[in-house]
Amino acid sequence: MNAKELMENAVRILDSKKARDIRVIRVGDLTILGEYFVIAAGSSSTQVKMLADEVEYQLGQKGEKPHNVEGYKSENWIVLDYTDVIVHVFYEETRDFYDLERLWADGEQIDISHLLTK
Repeated sequence: MNAKELMENAVRILDSKKARDIRVIRVGDLTILGEYFVIAAGSSSTQVKMLADEVEYQLGQKGEKPHNVEGYKSENWIVLDYTDVIVHVFYEETRDFYDLERLWADGEQIDISHLLTK
């Protein structure tokens, strides 16, 4: 699956599990870290872990495995690195503190409204 398809699948999975404030930033022109950052929040450390687990499980069912996973022990910020798509799942307060949207403000904010349930 290409980067855009993987990003869209991750967004749909996060949305289906009630992740909060899902955002996508295209950073491919700014960094070699990846093409897309998917950023989402959970309201508790339990939900953060569940969201990350669900993304990893469902994408794994489609043959996509993360190359690296960080943050499972803290459960405040879990990063799933799929090379071209980096999925960040934050506890809400941790997300506010790190504010990736501001740090990557030069990236292109992707409209994902068509991927989210109303």
